[in-house]
Amino acid sequence: MSTVKELTDATFSDAIKQGVTLVDFWAPWCGPCRMQGPIIDQVAAQLGERAVVAKLNVDEAQQTAAMYGIRSIPTLAVFKDGEPVGAFLGVQQASVLVGTVEKILAGEMPAQQ
Repeated sequence: MSTVKELTDATFSDAIKQGVTLVDFWAPWCGPCRMQGPIIDQVAAQLGERAVVAKLNVDEAQQTAAMYGIRSIPTLAVFKDGEPVGAFLGVQQASVLVGTVEKILAGEMPAQQ
């Protein structure tokens, strides 16, 4: 079972540079973000070691949030080898997120959501 990694401005680039990474851009004061949290835990458990699942607190990592144009949270972004390949706005179900990551792992690039 894989756990969700907590990212910061200092660790973000290194965390996404290789393989597939799903990042939950969130903040503790955001109600929908708190709803998304347990779903992200489910996604990490379902994906195991096949992909990295991570969270980035936009209040604490403002530089990274600005670099990726995060204006609404929760935003969930999928990166492959350091490049953004998919994004979702708002609360998403585990099946949608796992399905998207599995398509990327299989070499199918989803359209931006």
